Amino acid sequence: MSIAELFQTLGYYFQKEYVVYAMVVAVLIALCSALLGVTLVLKRFSFIGDGLSHVAFGAIAIASAMNLSNDFLLVLPVTVVCAVLLLRVGQNAKIKGDAAIAMISVGTLAVGYLIMNLYAKSANLSGDVCATLFGAASILTLTDTEVWFCAILSVLVVTAFLLFYHKIFAVTFDEDFSAATGIRARVYNLILAVIIAVVIVVAMNLVGSLLISALVIFPAMSAMRVFKSFREVTVCSVITSVSCAAVGILISIVAGTPVGATIVTVDIAGFALFCAAGFLFRRRVSA
Repeated sequence: MSIAELFQTLGYYFQKEYVVYAMVVAVLIALCSALLGVTLVLKRFSFIGDGLSHVAFGAIAIASAMNLSNDFLLVLPVTVVCAVLLLRVGQNAKIKGDAAIAMISVGTLAVGYLIMNLYAKSANLSGDVCATLFGAASILTLTDTEVWFCAILSVLVVTAFLLFYHKIFAVTFDEDFSAATGIRARVYNLILAVIIAVVIVVAMNLVGSLLISALVIFPAMSAMRVFKSFREVTVCSVITSVSCAAVGILISIVAGTPVGATIVTVDIAGFALFCAAGFLFRRRVSA
């Protein structure tokens, strides 16, 4: 396919409302994920996204068994509550953060799959599970209400991050010192947990529960290959995440590949490019 044909194809698809909606939602989710990703990676709490995504999977299974018309009414509060509990348990000397995440992740995934088997609503159970875990085509069938819901949540997430930026910065690098200087570290950790829970629930339709952590981890790790300051890493992470999401959506639409897996693959390619750029930059500086 020539470049002219490619642009013609993209122009044709972008006349479709569902493509524009998918692009908007993907960019908003990528933006929110990247904002939180830097803090979570630096606090060595990267896999909280993975644990909460499995909680959301279990909640979706329960919502399906209860025949709820809008599973967000159950999935969102359950995920938020588990985020708070995970934070509390993770600070317990008897159960460290990584062990708590592993327990919740494996437990809710198993319970969710068991419930989906016991209360199967369709003959294609494997397809339903695969779509939930790895993302479904529902990202291309978004309604006006879903897009506005995602936009409002994204505005709230970005606003909270900007309002509490300096507090989040302090808690990220030295939580004990922050608490000693009067910053309520537990409160801001709680805010972070709630925000990431909201992002996880919104991102389920985009990449599925198994791939959500990639949106949180890869952009942050990519930015850290080149930049060092918290502000620079955060800005670069956001730009990288949004760019990879947009490119992934375009490739998925044109090539007919799975949306979630395509976006994550583009994130991996971006990480490789940043690693190469960081290596070349260090060689030039040392020379």
